[in-house]
Amino acid sequence: MNDDLREQYENYPYPPRNPADEATRLIVGSPSDILEIDHHIFAGRRDSARPFRALVAGGGTGDATVMLAQQHADAGIEAEVVQLDISEASIAVARARIEARGLSNARFVHGAIEDIASLDLGTFDYIDCCGVLHHLADPAAGLRALRDSLAPDGGMGIMVYAPLGRMGVYHAQTMLRMVAGDAPDPERIDVAKRLLGDLPETNWLRRNPHVRDHLDQGDAGIYDLLLHRRDRAYSVTELAALLRDGGMRPVNFIDPVRYDPSVYLKDASLADRTRGMEWLERCAFAELLAGNIKTHIVYAVRADNDADTLAAPHSPACIPLLRDGEGGELARQFKPGMSLAINADGVKISLALPPLAREILARIDGRRSLKQIHAAIAAEDKPGLDWIAFKNQFDQLYGTFYGVGRMFIRTAA
Repeated sequence: MNDDLREQYENYPYPPRNPADEATRLIVGSPSDILEIDHHIFAGRRDSARPFRALVAGGGTGDATVMLAQQHADAGIEAEVVQLDISEASIAVARARIEARGLSNARFVHGAIEDIASLDLGTFDYIDCCGVLHHLADPAAGLRALRDSLAPDGGMGIMVYAPLGRMGVYHAQTMLRMVAGDAPDPERIDVAKRLLGDLPETNWLRRNPHVRDHLDQGDAGIYDLLLHRRDRAYSVTELAALLRDGGMRPVNFIDPVRYDPSVYLKDASLADRTRGMEWLERCAFAELLAGNIKTHIVYAVRADNDADTLAAPHSPACIPLLRDGEGGELARQFKPGMSLAINADGVKISLALPPLAREILARIDGRRSLKQIHAAIAAEDKPGLDWIAFKNQFDQLYGTFYGVGRMFIRTAA
């Protein structure tokens, strides 16, 4: 089966990427954004003077490799990003993208995750494993192999498919096995296109507007979504068990707000019942309640790492960071009393903002500490504002913006 997977990605590298596009944009996302790594794996305390090693396990055409290499170069952090993949065609695309950017901090290794112990790659501070474990014959064994290559204080960013948000995908896969079987790949893709064009309105895939790879990613997208030789999905509970079997423990999901039942439940008594649950149980409840989560993105550390690796704004010396840069422009979008409205794959969520949201956001520049932000607001906007009142409002703002993956914390060492 590994030979079939290798052939698939040699013939249909995924996702399809054009190295010429690197001149106009950097694809960023989760996992493996530099702010997310520092926040979830290193408690916001990563030493930028310390050389950093990252492995992109099953890196495909290079999205994570390019993002990690470029962001660390931009931050002036000495880094080595190693991409491991079974497809030479995919590696060729990823390498061309790195070369188009003039980066020298990435290298490429042709091989399988299961064979990592024999490849003499050393240990890594961070491992990206995005969209890979669910394609392995033995995902737990693959995860253990990666775990054994992880530094004691390192961590992973993992993405696996989730079942409910991919409603219709597995029905279509079954149908295509029935009508296309082991036909040559070009024929299987042609049959898939014909089936997609003939789905009745009641078909679950046609009714699922949030799965689009078969519409947006060409033949490679159709193959990866509907014709993949090995593909399974994990619920929150099943993913937690996989992490445990692989010697890892979860730190948090991205985006956390989607795993909070209280954002969906309008009945306060029901929301109160969920607050007594353990964290993972609440996440599992939210997945069942929302019914539309397509993938789970989770940051995890080794099970034998009992340190608190998740950053939090506990100290006045903490520095808040926005994924979008400085907060001045963002601040101008909010007026007192406004909420932050998001559309989470069809679920409309409204998240309350504190009265001082605009004033706080305007002063977040990646350099000022909470103490400095408080002092500026107390001097310029809200005379007499004490620390406790400020901190209560900041915590509400932080809970909202961290919940949707837009604010993180740098912690003083």
